Amino acid sequence: MTNLTCFKAYDIRGKLGTELNETIAYNVGRAYGQIYQPKTIVVGCDIRESSESLKQATIQGLNDAGVDVLDLGMTGTEEVYFGAFHLDVQGGIEITASHNPMDYNGMKLVRENARPISADTGLKEIQALAQSQEFLDVAKKGTTQSYNIVPEFVDHLLTYIDITKIRPLKFVVNAGNGAAGHVIDALEDKFKQLQVPVEFIKIHHEADGTFPNGIPNPLLVENRDSTRQAVIEHQADMGIAWDGDFDRCFLFDEKGQFIEGYYIVGLLAQAFLLQKSGEKIVHDPRLVWNTLDIVEQNGGITVQSKSGHAFIKEIMREENAVYGGEMSAHHYFRDFAYCDSGMIPWLLVTALLSETKQSLSTLVENMIAKFPCSGEINFKVTDTQVTIQKIFDFYADQQPQIDRTDGVSLDFGAWRLNVRASNTEPLLRLNIEIRASEAQQPLQFYVDEVSNLITNV
Repeated sequence: MTNLTCFKAYDIRGKLGTELNETIAYNVGRAYGQIYQPKTIVVGCDIRESSESLKQATIQGLNDAGVDVLDLGMTGTEEVYFGAFHLDVQGGIEITASHNPMDYNGMKLVRENARPISADTGLKEIQALAQSQEFLDVAKKGTTQSYNIVPEFVDHLLTYIDITKIRPLKFVVNAGNGAAGHVIDALEDKFKQLQVPVEFIKIHHEADGTFPNGIPNPLLVENRDSTRQAVIEHQADMGIAWDGDFDRCFLFDEKGQFIEGYYIVGLLAQAFLLQKSGEKIVHDPRLVWNTLDIVEQNGGITVQSKSGHAFIKEIMREENAVYGGEMSAHHYFRDFAYCDSGMIPWLLVTALLSETKQSLSTLVENMIAKFPCSGEINFKVTDTQVTIQKIFDFYADQQPQIDRTDGVSLDFGAWRLNVRASNTEPLLRLNIEIRASEAQQPLQFYVDEVSNLITNV
């Protein structure tokens, strides 16, 4: 095979037909099986119309490499993660393109205990073998059987909250016609059985691979209206929207306002530290002050990590951190084998709403007022390093504190910026936050100043 361009830093993603097809999926499954030689792994797929056939090709490759497969059916990525650490298996593969366009698909791969397989931990070796197709014959081919992971997954989700303390709440839930709906249905049934007083208003709920309401990606502003309007219409306490494979969830307060992922990190840190102080919380360097403030107030310890799931999971393991959060809405949990989940965050916020007896807007408005942030702003640039140097030079006489954990962070005391180059595109990503009580200018002043620097290079 020619060079496979679908292999990325953390997963496999490509355009259907040319970059990813059944033959490539078969070879990936065959290579995974030959390199890791697991006895059994779990495999699932999202709702995209191409996912089932890619899954079957992957399973065939695994079987031909002598691997037994538990086929989980239509799943979110975290159901595969859960199966990989909860069941007696040695790995997992999810077929998903998450929020990528319709003509894309992809694969996320993990080893035993749901340890990630990325470019520096095995993905390059799988790529090389899938390209060379130097496959070995096996004495005995593997078998495949269907397995319903949902009941065990739902039971696990409920271990993160005390259901006896949940007060009556109404939520709008927007699966975006992706994979989240079946888990919400199972949780709803469980809540009714256990008499947990939570009501779900479901929109765009049915799994539909044609995505009649658009690709499920709530990070896009234009995709938020349906959730916001339903929250207001039904006078709900919270809105929850997921991406296609539901490993990320996005929250709206009772006024229908979208909450930046940065402040959700603070909320989840608070939720864990209310249960047990002294725990370690891992965060990324893009926006930090609110997280540092919340963790300090609640008796925790912060640990900074480079952005990206492989880095955060590694540091969480090293530090035995209970939780790690990125402003991009990826949230990682020690009791979930350090994997990211889009179901655990909103359950923790449910517990927080019940315990504090406050509304979601009240819980976050103090954070937003104290540490306003720009959210991530992307710029197309011709040379990221030249642009970053220009920012350095402009602010040199102000002698900011410099941190290079991920890109460059400049801390001026009353305001700070983080600027980093995209790994995959010619983009520069900018984040700015201020201390509202100390900053001499409003947030927009600093955003405009740095933006002008970048665009005038």
